[in-house]
Amino acid sequence: MSYLGLKKNLALNSHERLTLIEKGNEDISIARQTELLGISRSSAYYQPKIDPEDLRIMKAIDEIFTESPFYGHRKIRYELKDKNIFIGKKRTISLMKIMGLVAIYPKKKPNTSKGNEAHKKYPYLLKGLEISHVNHVWGTDITYIRLKGGFIYLTVIIDWFSRYIISWRLSLTMETGFCAEALNEALTINLPDIHNSDQGVQFTDKSYTGILELRGIQISMDGRGRCMDNIFTERFWRTLKYENIYLNDYANYEEAYAGISKYIEFYNKRRKHQSLGYRTPEQIYLNK
Repeated sequence: MSYLGLKKNLALNSHERLTLIEKGNEDISIARQTELLGISRSSAYYQPKIDPEDLRIMKAIDEIFTESPFYGHRKIRYELKDKNIFIGKKRTISLMKIMGLVAIYPKKKPNTSKGNEAHKKYPYLLKGLEISHVNHVWGTDITYIRLKGGFIYLTVIIDWFSRYIISWRLSLTMETGFCAEALNEALTINLPDIHNSDQGVQFTDKSYTGILELRGIQISMDGRGRCMDNIFTERFWRTLKYENIYLNDYANYEEAYAGISKYIEFYNKRRKHQSLGYRTPEQIYLNK
């Protein structure tokens, strides 16, 4: 990879640039590659460290939760027993926190989208609302993406009327930055009337809500412990995992990025939805 080749890729977002790192390159060190690409050196070396047995259990939890996102840790523990996995309450909660899963029951939900008390929370605006047109409501969330030896995180911006994925980002960590990147990209395409999310720290951070406020977009946030307030995004996670993630069992970030990118293009442009009159999200969103 040449110096000029690296410099040309600065237009990509930070997570796309990360996929360009060549760890076996004898001419340019990883430190120099990260410097030229404008990303932190630590991100190039970061690998989620996890015990193989914990990873096996997390994969089982992921499948259970994807099927039943309203399950809390108690029901997940009982489901794990059917898979011959016997763990206690504390370990179940701990693994769910690592995965960023929201156990859906009032006031006692273990999740890495835990809110920051110093951040402003916004009311839920969608109760009883009939979503009547594209860009009426956008939703966002974060989900755990399992790899053969670890895990990463995915966020999307989805138009609820058309189910169209407007933008997305894949990240090695749960920091706010990748969510803000996805939002900024979506806003170069269009503006919603309402933006809905959960009360996770990534979405209540001023660096995120400020983007919405600057454009006069109404901010709606789910009630705590109510994943079904974000039902369309939850359905997309389930579709993505059953139709792509579980079938491919990606080995690393690069494989996952390429595979998810290809799937989202398929989902938007070719996957027909019965609820959309057997049209694709793109046909509805772009009024084709």
